[in-house]
Amino acid sequence: MAKVLDLEVVTPERVMLREKINSLNVPATEGSMGILYNHAPIISGLLPGIIKYNCPEKQSQIIVIGGGFLEVSNNKVTVLVDSAERPEEIDIERAKAAKGRAEKRIKEKTPGIDEIRAEMALQRALARLRVTSLEQ
Repeated sequence: MAKVLDLEVVTPERVMLREKINSLNVPATEGSMGILYNHAPIISGLLPGIIKYNCPEKQSQIIVIGGGFLEVSNNKVTVLVDSAERPEEIDIERAKAAKGRAEKRIKEKTPGIDEIRAEMALQRALARLRVTSLEQ
């Protein structure tokens, strides 16, 4: 029997991914977390960042996620996130503009601006830009 996990990545708009995988690495709130076959059951928060996963007989794959949650149980990994994109779906100019807006909001500390939301937006933009630079 092959030692694989079932991975499902779900956003409010779509089921982005369903794959049989060997392993994955996620940006958990406690730090980077690796998941392998027969991982203990767990529920964890996820930060905006990059998920890396390995499929049988394929190269490593990456996707960018917004914040969300991860559940691992019985060799099934469910990732529920605000957003998820493959590298080819990322608009580089839009990511650069989002990075600039978030940095400006954080720097100016304008009253009424949610600093945590601005920081999360910055992290999403940086992850998008990192992924696109990895693909070139």
